[in-house]
Amino acid sequence: MSTDAGGEERKFAIEEVESVEAPRRARVDDIEPPAESAAAKLERKRDYLEGFLAETPADVAPGAPGGSIYEGVITALKEIYDPEIPVNIYELGLIYGVEVSDDGGVAIAMTLTTPHCPVAESMPGEVELRVGAVPGVRDCEVNLVWDPPWDMGKMSDEAKLELGML
Repeated sequence: MSTDAGGEERKFAIEEVESVEAPRRARVDDIEPPAESAAAKLERKRDYLEGFLAETPADVAPGAPGGSIYEGVITALKEIYDPEIPVNIYELGLIYGVEVSDDGGVAIAMTLTTPHCPVAESMPGEVELRVGAVPGVRDCEVNLVWDPPWDMGKMSDEAKLELGML
């Protein structure tokens, strides 16, 4: 006997048994064979992932992030490498901003690792040429800025991994 929170007594019935049957164990035979092979399943997952990553958002303006022109500009920036560091300028964190107007004009704010960088004169011109070659870009203006100054904290994780910093 026991009492509950209200002070009333409750009785429990106790039943004694000789033995209890053990629960049935799962067997490999109980599992149905897969409908497709492991290789086919992996290929299906790979196809799904590639399709998912290639999907672009619906109703996105070409110049907006996710749009065709904007993504083309980012791809072009990722093809330009700093001559002293084997990482592209986008992952290196040298690109501070990309703006694409409705008529295809592109304005890029970028910096260099240091004002005394040996490519200080040629890098903005290369960026302008590469971005200007992206389909849909009317013209490109590159603004070289020094504030805020670049530091290693601006690098992406991919760049840090490439340089052995992670």
